Amino acid sequence: MNLKILFAILAVALVAIIALNWILLVGLSKSASCKPSKFTELLEEVYGETSQGMVFADLDSEELTSVVQYLKLQLGVKLVSCAEALPSDNYIHMIELQLPRKSEVLKFLDSVANQPKREARAVVIFGEQSEPNITEYVVGPLPNPTYHKDITSQKYQNLSFHSRPVTSFEHKKILLRMGLEKASRLLLQSFGSDWEDLIHLDSAPRGFKTGDRETWFPFLRNVSGVFMHPLGFEVLIDHSSRNISEWKVKQIFYNGQYFDSIEQLITQYDRGAVKKIRLHREQSDPNYASLKPHMKHHSVSPLQYEPQGRRYSVAHNHVRYFNWKFAFRHSTVNGLQLFNIRFMEERIAYELSVEELNSVYGGDSPSLMRTKFLDQHYSIGRSANELVRGVDCPYTAVFVDTVHFTESEKPGQIRNSICIFELNKQIPLRRHFSSWYTAPSYGAVADCVLIIRSISTVANYDYVFDYIFHHNGVIETKVHPSGYALTSILSESGLKYGAKLEENLLGNIHTHFLHFKADVDVAGRLQRTSNSIETKDVEYELKSAPWKNDQKIHVPVVKEQILGTENQAAFRAGTKMPRYLSFVNLHQRNNWNHYRGYRIQVVSFNPDSIPEEIPEEKAISWQRYQLAVTKYKEKEQRSSSMYNQNNPWNPAVYFAGFIDDEDIQNEDLVAWITAGFLHIPHSEDVPNTATAGNGIGFYLKPINYFLNDPSVNAEDAVYIDTSEDAERCENNPVACTPEYATCIPKFPDFTYGTD
Repeated sequence: MNLKILFAILAVALVAIIALNWILLVGLSKSASCKPSKFTELLEEVYGETSQGMVFADLDSEELTSVVQYLKLQLGVKLVSCAEALPSDNYIHMIELQLPRKSEVLKFLDSVANQPKREARAVVIFGEQSEPNITEYVVGPLPNPTYHKDITSQKYQNLSFHSRPVTSFEHKKILLRMGLEKASRLLLQSFGSDWEDLIHLDSAPRGFKTGDRETWFPFLRNVSGVFMHPLGFEVLIDHSSRNISEWKVKQIFYNGQYFDSIEQLITQYDRGAVKKIRLHREQSDPNYASLKPHMKHHSVSPLQYEPQGRRYSVAHNHVRYFNWKFAFRHSTVNGLQLFNIRFMEERIAYELSVEELNSVYGGDSPSLMRTKFLDQHYSIGRSANELVRGVDCPYTAVFVDTVHFTESEKPGQIRNSICIFELNKQIPLRRHFSSWYTAPSYGAVADCVLIIRSISTVANYDYVFDYIFHHNGVIETKVHPSGYALTSILSESGLKYGAKLEENLLGNIHTHFLHFKADVDVAGRLQRTSNSIETKDVEYELKSAPWKNDQKIHVPVVKEQILGTENQAAFRAGTKMPRYLSFVNLHQRNNWNHYRGYRIQVVSFNPDSIPEEIPEEKAISWQRYQLAVTKYKEKEQRSSSMYNQNNPWNPAVYFAGFIDDEDIQNEDLVAWITAGFLHIPHSEDVPNTATAGNGIGFYLKPINYFLNDPSVNAEDAVYIDTSEDAERCENNPVACTPEYATCIPKFPDFTYGTD
């Protein structure tokens, strides 16, 4: 080839490369950041309801601190830090927001009264008194409190000193009182670890009657996935006395055998009268319960982002998403709660919350054969933890910190413990392809939803709490459990109580029950809430065929009923429930003369609950009902309490007592919903349990509430008429995706566990 031609080709190629690089650089610089859409800017401009949401906002650090200082000055007793308090001390166990009375809040929200005073709920344990007690105070007004009121007797029929939660400091003292140092040689020979290197877990109930505070503590190996490494060694200790020197070991469980004391176990062990166990674990042994990845990463999972910026707005504790508006808080005891939920400017629900998490275990070890955990005792909200970008929530979600005061001297912050995000579920909310006798056409709405999420880890189990908002006025309340099942050493009869997961390891059978509160306010006017319960079901009616009288046909017909009393609306577990149960307003009908309402649709796989004759069943009497509707009462705000765990025989809150046959027509009503499932562990629960297939909860769905489906006005609607240009963006915004999805979002740096 001619040398000049070759140089010319090379020069042209060089210029082309430079030009391409310049184009790429310019393109990348243009797509380096996705600017907010006009929608987002408009949303920020018109967003003026933040102050209303503040009535539900959790107390901040300054408010919590002011309450502590006030109580120390005004109670007239010495208050010890809960982190170092003995049962014989006085201490503040917890402080959180005291929600105002609903009637006062509604007047404020509907602009007919001023904002109610901000107040705190303070739980104070008086252990130094001649008659020790638990007292709950309302302290206010915040941020500069000047009064406190004892509300204990207003809230609880019975609240004994023994009902108080077991603190972390009490756990430390219990461990020291066990005297396990005397068994160091036995523990080393049996498990290859000294007592200080073992982990102890809690169990409950703590005895068999009111006043008992005797707890079996199972011990596990201190390695990753600790709940999957039981040792078959448990200690029963009586810690009921306020004088910790009187705490004493009552029983020892070792390899299926019971002993009256540590000394008796050691003596018989040395004499060879004990069936010994040897569960040593070498450092080189693979840990089947570890969550460390088994494979090297060769790819990154898909990411979702908003090419035109967020289509929702979060201001403090108030959220707006298209037609949806709501406020949220993160209760120390109950966790994530939503308030004043509005759609198209109408209040749909005053409150949605999780009331209680309960697990009932079975096994032949003393700790598991009667364990019935009630997680309010462990503070569901305080048990929340930092959410991980890209796994727990989308990478670009909005993250919110929460602040709690419990078992401490000062408020503690949980970083990024709530996330809020929009999600394209990649399934149509509704769709249809039409081709019968017409030119083909397609219409659909993408199911884009807003999700607010929090995750709490209560010992071995993690619970993913979601509230999900759809464009058609539907709300989902959903919980997905994950984490670890509790396990025990596999005995000869062990398979009656679960399944073998590893050598000598039994995954123990257990149930999950969750209780929800739905304070639904349908079609109210200003502060008035007037609802009734309508049920609909199907029956088959036998009739003659009009065109052939000698033939009979069964035709399904709708049977409707307006329930009159709480007893009629309390549906026992195991009984048939109406297929449709709705909150309706008897004074409002839609254009077609149907009552406007919202339907509750439960998603649950409820197993059998424990029999009512078991004394501790009173603490979980809500499990007697699949769903119950009661008249709203200020004294019936919660269906359980943080005290029920330690006195289940005479619980502070007895839910079954809420149902007393009161009239429920044209009243302010609350639905209490039970959802759950049975878990018989299986090999796929190793290393730990998965969320897939375990989601439970309920839907709130409009029924004759609107003129038609509200999603007809959704921005995510698509219509394609094959007789026209399908690529036109006017009715098909998806066609414009290549145009407006050219930007690259600026992802924040990944951080975890840092301020």
